[in-house]
Amino acid sequence: MHLLRTRIKKDIVCEFLPPAARAARGGKHAPNKVIVLCGGAPGYPGGKTEVVEFLSKKGYWVFVPRYRGSWESGGSFLKLSPHRDVIDVIDQLPRGFKDLWSGKTHKIAQPEIYLIGSSFGGPAVILASRDPRVRKAVALSPVTNWRAASETESIDKLQSFTRSAFGNGYRGAEKDWKKLKSGAFYNPAHEIDSIDGKKLLIIHAKDDEVVYAKASITFAQQTGARLLLLTRGGHLSISNTTQPAFRKKIQKFLKK
Repeated sequence: MHLLRTRIKKDIVCEFLPPAARAARGGKHAPNKVIVLCGGAPGYPGGKTEVVEFLSKKGYWVFVPRYRGSWESGGSFLKLSPHRDVIDVIDQLPRGFKDLWSGKTHKIAQPEIYLIGSSFGGPAVILASRDPRVRKAVALSPVTNWRAASETESIDKLQSFTRSAFGNGYRGAEKDWKKLKSGAFYNPAHEIDSIDGKKLLIIHAKDDEVVYAKASITFAQQTGARLLLLTRGGHLSISNTTQPAFRKKIQKFLKK
């Protein structure tokens, strides 16, 4: 199955799939349940087809935006908080979005929004969950506090590696990367008072050396978010959501 593509707010290229026909009541009425997936960065585009197809078969519209300033999307990386990309996608759904290949325009009336993100995409779904249209959000191995970055992936190392290994795949200014160090930009820990932990499920493994679980533990305690703390698992990604041990817990949380 090929994922479809759309472009939102001129800059944001977004892959998507509608609900599979069987899930969409025999194809007669497309449901309004939506999942937006926010992957880690840096990372290669694509690679989420299996997850998108799996969720489509569960009856969801599924969207995977490319962050502004990365890959096919326009703009400058980190000039705006990446959670704004998620909000822009949500804004567009009832207004209409075009499948760029076929030219067909889709609209989703009164969408029920759910978010799933991992690693760098964790802050995107956590911060976007403050929007009242978002019902639930799941974050796997999320960065909850940039000021508690690991030795393995400090902000300086992340910036250097991204430029060396991905080149123009991520196009951002030096000053915008430095905003992460302030702790006030794209940082859930800085927004504790505005976050409703009841909408959040955080899944983290104690042996994660890329993003330390300690920050997620503290964040969950401060916000009242539900925390699933694993003994092992390493650095989790979006692909983990299709595994039986994860998908049952995630589906149960989203349906509550």
